[in-house]
Amino acid sequence: MIDAPGNSSGPSPGQGRVYRKDIVVRFTDCDPAGIVFYPRYLEMFNDLVESWFREELNFSFNEIVTRRVWGLPTVHLAVDFVAPSIFGEVLSATLSVRSLGTSSISLDISLRGRDGVARVRGKVVLVLIDRSVGRAIPIPNEVRARIALFQGA
Repeated sequence: MIDAPGNSSGPSPGQGRVYRKDIVVRFTDCDPAGIVFYPRYLEMFNDLVESWFREELNFSFNEIVTRRVWGLPTVHLAVDFVAPSIFGEVLSATLSVRSLGTSSISLDISLRGRDGVARVRGKVVLVLIDRSVGRAIPIPNEVRARIALFQGA
């Protein structure tokens, strides 16, 4: 779903970076009316988060899930569906960090059309877990430092 390489805008004074990526609305994302079927937006959110982890945090899901046997489940999700997106449209996705806990990350995600109109806005909370013991674990310090660059955007 996510097609173009990500990029991050540098922080303004007192603000964090924003991760940006373009998303092409595919035929498989749409219902018979040609608009995005709402659960597909949540897949777009997850793809965006996964790309951010790989491209900006240097901590890929492959590393998290396969090598370390950890997980990063979504534990809270709030979404506002503002306007429909249509087949073939290119959406501009942004991700910023609202807050950073010991083991949790609260994100703000927005998808906008080329016209600048918001299509979907979401608040997502992820928690780093050790799957072998089934509980939350602290985010590694080197990853925490990179996440913090995106806080307060």
